Amino acid sequence: MDLLPIGIGICMLACASAGLGMGLATSKAVDAVSRQPEAAGKINSVLLLGLALTESTAIYGFVTALIMLFVK
Repeated sequence: MDLLPIGIGICMLACASAGLGMGLATSKAVDAVSRQPEAAGKINSVLLLGLALTESTAIYGFVTALIMLFVK
């Protein structure tokens, strides 16, 4: 029994959860800016740093899935 498709699915789960996390972070940042507009610059910089780290997690999961798929 080949467990490779299950491993690839788990790697792609990291991509999906990163997308969910980025959506939640963006919604919270928009909410924070609407409540306190004078802090928009600081909120934006922290948001961009967090989104970059989250996106790197998604990219690592995607690359790992591709490696598992093509280097059998």
